[in-house]
Amino acid sequence: MVKASGDGAIVRLQDLSMRFDGVLALSHVSLDVYAGQVTCLLGDNGAGKSTLIKILSGVHQPTTGELWVEGVRTRFASPREAQSAGIATVHQDIGTLPLMSVSRNFFLGREITRGRGPFRRLDKKRSNVAAVEQLRSIGITRIHNGNQLVGTMSGGERQALAISRALYFGARVLVLDEPTSALGIKEAAIVLRLVEKAKADGIAVIFITHNAQHAIAVGDKFTVLIHGTVAATFERGERTGEEILNLMAGGEELAELEQEFARAKSDSPI
Repeated sequence: MVKASGDGAIVRLQDLSMRFDGVLALSHVSLDVYAGQVTCLLGDNGAGKSTLIKILSGVHQPTTGELWVEGVRTRFASPREAQSAGIATVHQDIGTLPLMSVSRNFFLGREITRGRGPFRRLDKKRSNVAAVEQLRSIGITRIHNGNQLVGTMSGGERQALAISRALYFGARVLVLDEPTSALGIKEAAIVLRLVEKAKADGIAVIFITHNAQHAIAVGDKFTVLIHGTVAATFERGERTGEEILNLMAGGEELAELEQEFARAKSDSPI
């Protein structure tokens, strides 16, 4: 690994491109992510957001380009390596198991145990208490018992469980893949408040969404992807909500085509 000079970015994507069987999914994408900020990655379906997430989470390695984490050039060979580097990804499908308890979901793969050797077993009491306390610390107060099945929780509460689990285990970069896409207004508000709390705690948040209004509510920096390329990068207040929506939908490109059509029509002798 090579040390970079850097300017304080906790994660830096530099000129990343990704090809799948000759198809260019990402083309020369650069992105800087800072601790204590929410970086919104915007784009419609097929914009390349999912591919970028998989590179960050160690599922794919880029075809070309570089990934820097805390000033060190690196390449994740697996999701476990990304997690060990402090990058936690909460995917769109949340990843919780509805027929398991809150505490079992919370500590899945990192169970609290007691005893030794053949007498080692799950410490259900400590797990239940720790899971409920962590949820309460982020404002989820409806869950009183760690034995409660996750299937009885709302969509917003399940997202909160997945996010709080990532933070509990030391995530420094939180990658959220469309966390509000299937939620109502009240449920989305739970997630957006949690994003604000993570930011206040110094966590770097990458918020991937196609919902411009949710991005505007929490975002500090914005990058818009269109067909795998960066269409625009800007900070809070530099674009209006309408301008962001137009960018995401390719509105500027459409406007240019309309202007070209109008010019061609005016030049036509007919």
